[in-house]
Amino acid sequence: MSAIYILWLRELRRYTRSRVQILASLGQPVLYLVALGFGMGAVYRQAGRGSYLQFVAPGVIAMTVLFSATFSGIALLWDRQFGFLKETLVAPVPRVFIMLGRTCGAATVALMQGCLVAIVCVIAGFRPANLALLPEGIAFLALIALVFAGLGTTVGSSLKDMQGFQMVMNFLFMPIFFLSGALYPLDHLPAVLAAVTRVDPLSYGVDGLRSALIEQAHFGPTVDATVLVILAATFIGLGAWRFSRIEV
Repeated sequence: MSAIYILWLRELRRYTRSRVQILASLGQPVLYLVALGFGMGAVYRQAGRGSYLQFVAPGVIAMTVLFSATFSGIALLWDRQFGFLKETLVAPVPRVFIMLGRTCGAATVALMQGCLVAIVCVIAGFRPANLALLPEGIAFLALIALVFAGLGTTVGSSLKDMQGFQMVMNFLFMPIFFLSGALYPLDHLPAVLAAVTRVDPLSYGVDGLRSALIEQAHFGPTVDATVLVILAATFIGLGAWRFSRIEV
């Protein structure tokens, strides 16, 4: 278990040592928040839906956690390419402990970045509907981070170069974000698009986060939490299996 803690701590140190990385992690979410939150606000109000900033802020926070957590796959490929992973794998501990430490570290970093973006959203004018539900919102952020850190580890363990991971990002993770309902409501969608959103794992994360922050839910918080827990266990299990088969 000490190996899990050491690798978890290593991932945290990798993030906190770089102020540039911390600032860069805020760039894309702030762009979405400003360009969409304020740019689409008038159109959203005219449709009778209220404040678009209130609606889109949970989606932007979830987006931050998604991309931060999945980039754990790039960190894995980087360590593999430059030999750092080999030094870790020769340690006399089970590989599953190494994988769990890295995954939990990546999820913790993603959670921290999501909380930073949440603070930026509050500065921009977002207001949670019920402060008593903030712990529930943090719990949903943690579940999103675990799901996609596990998925990032699975993908990173299955590839051998960073170029391949970039292709996966474009063909897998970008559609996951845009089809999750982070930027638009899930009700009254065409049948095909509605079916796709139901198989998108981030849809349940965004919906759970909205239920906690603005008390609006499409699936319901119980369904959201159940699906995310199952997916987190599944992806972490797949990640452990793929990581155990890495050859360096």
